[in-house]
Amino acid sequence: MDDQHEHGTHSGGRGAAPGPAAEDSRNARPTSAFHTDNITDSMTDRLVGALDAQAASAGVRRLREWAHAGLAVRPGERALDIGSGTGSETRALAEAVGRSGEATGVEPNPGLRTVAGQRAAATDSTARFVHGDASALPVDDAAVDVVWCERVFQHLSEPDRAAAEIARVLRPGGRVALLDTDWATTILYPGEAEVVAVLTGGALAAAANPHAGRKLMGQLAATGLEIDDLGSQALIQDPRKVSWPLIRALAEKAVQEELITGRQRDRLYADLTAAAERSALHMSVTMFGVIAHRPG
Repeated sequence: MDDQHEHGTHSGGRGAAPGPAAEDSRNARPTSAFHTDNITDSMTDRLVGALDAQAASAGVRRLREWAHAGLAVRPGERALDIGSGTGSETRALAEAVGRSGEATGVEPNPGLRTVAGQRAAATDSTARFVHGDASALPVDDAAVDVVWCERVFQHLSEPDRAAAEIARVLRPGGRVALLDTDWATTILYPGEAEVVAVLTGGALAAAANPHAGRKLMGQLAATGLEIDDLGSQALIQDPRKVSWPLIRALAEKAVQEELITGRQRDRLYADLTAAAERSALHMSVTMFGVIAHRPG
């Protein structure tokens, strides 16, 4: 759970553990519960900051390292990053495929595409970025060797369509790394059980497909892809810090909806503050990953 839960991308979007709404603008697309219309520069700046913080998370780094190792991208291959955000993983793919290969990031948010392009140019990366939708990729059939898709499915109301698109664009023998959060794994401690349940329920409600992580394997298998490996990583908040924007967004909404009282909210704030002061706070959510390939 992280400090960027406000509705604004990455991946939905890419969090300390990711907040669903921070990712909403990053990876929102027509088949999701969110849209990229009327996104301001300030919203893009906030989103970029959130994604950069998420990329620095130890849990995100470990799961990405596992996924890149499983994909074993080779020079000369064609790679596709669906929901590419700031382009960090597209650039990693571009480095792996080398000058003889090709790495393309597909991203619906124009502000993020601009930032991704600027960062690629600044690092002399060959990564390129195009507008696209996870449910209708701007790629020919059997055209790519590798697909990377991180924290996108949780934002889709029709994730099966996106899974079918991944299978469509992979060539025989092509590989995919599909990574996503399962918001039912959210843990917040300490706090009154009833209040914590309301807040974790709010985290579930913030994503169009909140149980995305547990469904990834089945969705890829249903398209005819073969599963090669499974991974997971708990994304744990620093026990010395409270993610106040996230907690307050959830708690204030709960008070407004009369799910908890103002006194319960204040007690929760006090409990979390005291726990953080003694490094006893626990806030986390778990991401899951699947590596699969297209037979042939």
